[in-house]
Amino acid sequence: METIKAIIIGGSGFSGAELVKLLAGHPFARLSAATSTTYEGRTVADLYPNLHGLADLAFTKLNVEAAAGADVVFLALPHGEAHKLVPELRDAGAAKIIDLSGDFRLPAETYEKWYGQQHAAPGLLGEAVYGLTELNREAIAGASLIANPGCFPTGVVLAAAPLFAAGLVEEDITANCLTGVSGAGRVTTDAVHFCRADENVVAYKVGGAHQHTPEMEQALGPAARVSFTPVLSPVSRGIYSLITAKPKTAAAVGKLQDLFADFYRNDHFVRVLGPGKFPEMKATAGSNYCHIGLAVDERLGRITVVSAIDNLVKGAAGQAVQNMNIMFGCEETAGLKTAGLYP
Repeated sequence: METIKAIIIGGSGFSGAELVKLLAGHPFARLSAATSTTYEGRTVADLYPNLHGLADLAFTKLNVEAAAGADVVFLALPHGEAHKLVPELRDAGAAKIIDLSGDFRLPAETYEKWYGQQHAAPGLLGEAVYGLTELNREAIAGASLIANPGCFPTGVVLAAAPLFAAGLVEEDITANCLTGVSGAGRVTTDAVHFCRADENVVAYKVGGAHQHTPEMEQALGPAARVSFTPVLSPVSRGIYSLITAKPKTAAAVGKLQDLFADFYRNDHFVRVLGPGKFPEMKATAGSNYCHIGLAVDERLGRITVVSAIDNLVKGAAGQAVQNMNIMFGCEETAGLKTAGLYP
C-alpha cells in the first residue's frame, strides 16, 4: 500500500512524543512534520532523547495549509484548542483528522458544561466518530474525524462494556482509577511536582467532578451512571481501574469469565486474564494492550473488574494509531505489537 503521510500538531507533549515514536516505527506511515509553539526549531531528540536517531526532525510552526495536505493529521493539543483548529483544517482540505483531546467526544451542551467553554464547531460534532476501537471499529473505518477517547474512559469502558452489553448489571457502577503523573501533561504543576507526587497518593476531582465522567456514561449506554474517582499515584505512566457493579441476578455471574473472553475474542489488544489473575500496571506500560481481570464477591453480591493500560499508548497515542490503521485499511496491529516494559 502507499505510504501514509502523517503530521502531528502539538508534537512536543507526552502524547505527541508517543505518537512520534510509534509513527517512526510504523511500516506504512511516515511522519512528515510535528509542530510545537513552545519548542519551534528544536529537534525532537532535544526533548526526548529516547528518539535520537529514530525521529531526527525539528519541531515546526503550524502551517494549516501544509498540515491539511497530509493524509492524516493528529491533534495532540490541550483540551479547548482542537475545536477551534479543526474547522480551519477542514476548510483547507484536511481529509482525515484524529483528535486526542476531549473536544469532539461529547454533545455541545455536555461539553460546555463539563469543560467550561462554548464549543467553536458544534456543526462538526455529528461527524466525529468516537474512537474506542474495540467498540466502534466499523464506524471508524469510514470516518474522516475521530474523537480519540480519554485515558480514563478507555480503561473503564473496556472493563465494563461486556457487562452492559449483556445487560447483567445495574446501571450504577463505581470506578476508582489510579493514574500516573504523565496524564497531567508535560507542563509541571504543583500537583505533579516530584516532591509532592513521589511516595504519595492523592484523590482529586472527587464526587463526580471529573470531565471524563459523561464520556464514560455515553460510551456505556444512555442508562449508565458512573461514580468515578481518579487517584494520582507515584508512577510515570499507567491507568489502573477498579470497577465494581451489582448484578441484576445471582445467576448473571455464573459464566462471567466466558462472557469477557467471548466479547473480546477478536480484539488483539484486549487480554482477558485467567480466573484468579489480575492486571499489573507495569505489564502494560509502553504497550497498546489492555489487561483485564475479574472476580465476584459472593458475600456482598458484587462484580469486580480490574483493568490496566498505559495512559499514553492505549489511552492516547497507541489508540490513535490503531484508529489510523483501520481508517486506511492497514492491519490493525501495524506498528503496535510491542509488549509492556516488564519488569
